[in-house]
Amino acid sequence: MISQKKDSKMKILVCISHVPDTTSKINFTNNNTEFDKNGVQFVINPNDEFGLTRAMWFKEKQGATVTVINVGTAETEPTLRKALAIGADDAIRIDAEPTDGFFVAKQLAKVISENQFDLIIAGRESIDYNGGMVPGMLAELIGANFVNMCIGLEVDGTTAKATREIDGGKEELETTLPLVIGTQKGIVEEKDLRIPNMRGIMMARKKQLTIVAADDTTATTTISGFEKPAPKGEVKLVSPDNLDELINLLHNEAKVI
Repeated sequence: MISQKKDSKMKILVCISHVPDTTSKINFTNNNTEFDKNGVQFVINPNDEFGLTRAMWFKEKQGATVTVINVGTAETEPTLRKALAIGADDAIRIDAEPTDGFFVAKQLAKVISENQFDLIIAGRESIDYNGGMVPGMLAELIGANFVNMCIGLEVDGTTAKATREIDGGKEELETTLPLVIGTQKGIVEEKDLRIPNMRGIMMARKKQLTIVAADDTTATTTISGFEKPAPKGEVKLVSPDNLDELINLLHNEAKVI
């Protein structure tokens, strides 16, 4: 259980996933059981970056402190450094391979239990595995309130007003800190995302990046193999004057009419 805030300065923890850029060409090795990282550019998970940008708003408007955290090996540190260059105050890397969602949530919960954070921000899901499990499990493990699919958040003292996306609309909620939110586009817009400038990059080199040992937690799932989507079929072009042929193809081949 994490305690309620004791002073006026809100402490925010932003969980950062280290994921392949969506433009990267994906391949697998070892009989399709391992992801091939060669030549792949890694970035901050977009849903996490939206949350980090909102955290920066709280820092600038309300004087909050922002810590970023990641479960990963040393190769994830450039991603953490980018978050520091964007404006986070310090970073924590839990030294472990993120094997599954429960493992990650347990590692994060251990660090949070040893510190005091008022608001924990995590993307609703990472774009590599799209599990969508970590924010909810983390909230349960630390005994905090939880709002998923969060597209709006205001905090006044220990009271938080959140907006979340639901089927067919939005839902307005009011809750109290400590709070875990699962963020996505809408908490800020793409135009609000920040590109680190040279000053931010230079300052990031001097900011503290703490490495902590992983907790002794056994992964609950294993990967049996990966499979790429089937390649797209050939495209058939039909003259706009040949309506009968188009109808024939849609009816007999595509079977959509």
